[in-house]
Amino acid sequence: MESISSKLPPEIARQLHPDRLRNETEYWAARQQLMSQYSGQWVGFADGEVVAAGTSPMQVLHASEDTGKHPFFTCVGRETEPCRIRRVNFLAVVNP
Repeated sequence: MESISSKLPPEIARQLHPDRLRNETEYWAARQQLMSQYSGQWVGFADGEVVAAGTSPMQVLHASEDTGKHPFFTCVGRETEPCRIRRVNFLAVVNP
């Protein structure tokens, strides 16, 4: 499978940490074995292993990024499907 990072515009691809690119390559090599246990789940993959997994993309993203290992983040088996993750902040207005 072609890497997801190779489809990025060059100016963005240049900003990716080399470890993240290596982790993506290692993910694709291990993907078939991961399908049986993690199919349909979000994973953070780094240093040849799943460092976080679950059904909540934001929880998995934060947990995997907290490792500091520049993980590759994806949904196993749905890597080529478009996905939007939005962050929304709410501001509470208190009446005086």
